[in-house]
Amino acid sequence: MEKFFKLKENGTTVGREVVAGLTTFFAMAYIIIVNPNILSSAEMEWGAVFLATIIASIIGTLIMGLVANVPYAQAPGMGLNAFFVYTVCFTLGFTWQQALSMVFICGLINILITVTKIRKYIIKAIPRSLQNAIGGGIGIFVAYIGLLNVDIITFSEGDPVPSLATLDKPVFWLFLIGLALTIILLVCKVKGAILISIIITTLIGIPMGVTTTGSTISFTEACQQLPTTFGAIFTGAGLPSLFTDVTKIPLVLITIFSFSLSDTFDTIGTFIGTGRRSGIFSDEDEKAMETSVGFKSKMDKALFADATATSIGAIFGTSNTTTYVESAAGIGAGGRTGLTSVIVALCFAASAFLATFVSAIPSAATAPALVAVGIMMLSAFKEIEWDDLNEAIPAFFAGIFMALCYSISYGIAAGFIFYCITKICRKQAKEIHPILWIATALFVLNFILLAVI
Repeated sequence: MEKFFKLKENGTTVGREVVAGLTTFFAMAYIIIVNPNILSSAEMEWGAVFLATIIASIIGTLIMGLVANVPYAQAPGMGLNAFFVYTVCFTLGFTWQQALSMVFICGLINILITVTKIRKYIIKAIPRSLQNAIGGGIGIFVAYIGLLNVDIITFSEGDPVPSLATLDKPVFWLFLIGLALTIILLVCKVKGAILISIIITTLIGIPMGVTTTGSTISFTEACQQLPTTFGAIFTGAGLPSLFTDVTKIPLVLITIFSFSLSDTFDTIGTFIGTGRRSGIFSDEDEKAMETSVGFKSKMDKALFADATATSIGAIFGTSNTTTYVESAAGIGAGGRTGLTSVIVALCFAASAFLATFVSAIPSAATAPALVAVGIMMLSAFKEIEWDDLNEAIPAFFAGIFMALCYSISYGIAAGFIFYCITKICRKQAKEIHPILWIATALFVLNFILLAVI
């Protein structure tokens, strides 16, 4: 195990990796129940999506851990699953089989741009100031996810101004107890602080009535339903049906483009935001990317692992599988190698049989962990020269828009756009990398197309 994962070389231990893996899993375990709840709205079988979610997460996370040796977990992405149902199926009128087929093609495109190293070149083209802004922005985004998960910040219908929820519900009090416990344990430098906090908060939530089991079905019932989605993209209702109506082909291509663009930059943002500050992707790894042939660097392998997961997930019956930003929780707990990912994958495997218990972990127990990790990630902002508007303006929009738009890729888009604007105004357009020009143009095109459709 030491030789395979290079634990000492990465300054970690088996115990620390196990704790990190459990921390990451608990932080993202909600997807096991939430994803089938969302996709079943498009008339997909709940049990089939439940198993597809788990299988895609296991395969994608194992590839990340065993091939790339990095502590990232993969699962069907939030936001992309909502786009799948509410935009692609409900608004545009595609069937879920056709939507899955578009996700599959999106995965193949991501594999292609990864093999040709386009995704790697995009990362290298992003200025250091924007990379730091993305890192800090993901910190804000992660903390914001934690707050939204317990509805501590509310948006009233017809009122554009968010408000702080009144502390009249047990879930709010449990969240505050968990947050206080997490902060105390972290400040006191207790090993496994985040995981300990999640467990204790979950137990405290039992007498409060917050820790309760969610609605699920048995493993046997899920297995019986899986054939309805597994391989559905290869039936007549799947891939072949996408291109039978010539008038719809432009809309199909636009939708695939939107899937691919969001998936690509969500992953890039997650790697930049969490990998640089922790040393998972070091300067030496960047040099290896520049000189290596094939997939020899950690970043190359991690990008390839992420690219393959989307197509695999589509075959089993789920929306885009992507690298989870909640991996930051495990990294914050000390995870540095693929052993963390292997532990997460094992937890997902167990959850297929223990879904009732996994669903009992309340958001109020995991939200404090996300807030704490978000605080730690804000340190990336100190590397930005805030008194220089050339850096401050793009950094502000990249960092803040992730949370405001609830999208890593939209935050990156805002940063790219304002970076180009500031450089043009200062007559420094020649300093903008050609890949950055292309990426910015694609983002602008995507916004226009989304407005049109």
